[in-house]
Amino acid sequence: MTEKGPDDGPFRVTVRPAGTTFEADAGRTLLASALLAGVEGLPNSCRNGTCRACLQPLHRGEVAYRIPWPGLLPEERTGGWVLPCVAFPRSDIELGG
Repeated sequence: MTEKGPDDGPFRVTVRPAGTTFEADAGRTLLASALLAGVEGLPNSCRNGTCRACLQPLHRGEVAYRIPWPGLLPEERTGGWVLPCVAFPRSDIELGG
């Protein structure tokens, strides 16, 4: 995957295990981009990072949050977990499964 700068995009997002891909702009959350692209199968509920229904492992790439520690435990954040409903892509992404 090609790494891009934080103002670039769209970024390519791959969801494991099915290998579903979609494009995500830097200014839109991963979940919002997935829904816009018609991607189904990403669990979600609150869309603000509190319910944790969308919690996914991040296998490759980088995300940013507008608020620090949105619904993630410190060990989840350092362990590579993300909340797609509040995570903004900063590179190509591979998550899930």
